[in-house]
Amino acid sequence: MARALDLYCTFLKAVIAACLAVMVVLVFGNVVLRYGFNSGITISEELSRWLLVWLTFLGAIVAMREHAHLGVDTLIRKLPASGKRICFVLNYCLMLFADWLLLSGSWRQTIINLDDRAPATGLSMGIFYAVGVIFGVSTAVILLYDLYRVISGQASEEDMVAVRESEEQ
Repeated sequence: MARALDLYCTFLKAVIAACLAVMVVLVFGNVVLRYGFNSGITISEELSRWLLVWLTFLGAIVAMREHAHLGVDTLIRKLPASGKRICFVLNYCLMLFADWLLLSGSWRQTIINLDDRAPATGLSMGIFYAVGVIFGVSTAVILLYDLYRVISGQASEEDMVAVRESEEQ
């Protein structure tokens, strides 16, 4: 399972890089066209905004897998292994609840906006909200996998401190 998650995150990093590359080309090209030729790419601003949202959500999935989100571990590091385990399980249950809220809301928004069209591109607005569904499902899988590792005893005591030190980067 860890290998599959790592491959998935590698794929997401490639998609993120592609989103960023397209954004750079669209925005830079639009600036050059506006100031150099008094014209522009009509869909540039809208598509760049969509790509930024997708890039952000996909990056958050990768950060979740790599435990790269911000966190404070001062108290947790001082607890015994059983205390770390309890805090980890509570923390992950709360994150799963928040993830469920985001997933269910994104799913509803995707369905509601499926037939609405974006003004410049004409694409379905459901595509814009679908990244929340992808984020919610992906994050749930990552959280459940980490939770399973801790509950089953496969995780080390250091794994229960789900914050990565900045020096390790």
